[in-house]
Amino acid sequence: QVLLVESGGGLVQAGGSLRLSCVASGRLASVYGMGWFRQAPGKEREFVAAITRSGGFTDYADSVKGRFTISRDFAKNTLYLEMNSLKPEDTAVYYCATSPDYYGSITYRYNYWGQGTQVTVSS
Repeated sequence: QVLLVESGGGLVQAGGSLRLSCVASGRLASVYGMGWFRQAPGKEREFVAAITRSGGFTDYADSVKGRFTISRDFAKNTLYLEMNSLKPEDTAVYYCATSPDYYGSITYRYNYWGQGTQVTVSS
């Protein structure tokens, strides 16, 4: 069992920045990959970014490349998403997730999910 708790969401103007955090606890030795996903109202959940727990490999959705940065603090068991140059279309609930054997964009490869944190970008 892995428990994930996100924080850091909020309301920001277009062009602004936010940093999301996801604290993980439980059987972390079973985690290989960690990811951020988002879901806007009326839309399917979509991939944002992923990283291996070791931090050696990352992957990003084209829509956030160059603006978002995923990282993790191994000692704090925390996953981060630094979001810069935010756009109204980034508005969504952001979720972190873990996978025992994968990192990347495929949603069903992740087996533990947090409860989500709302990010709203005003124009």
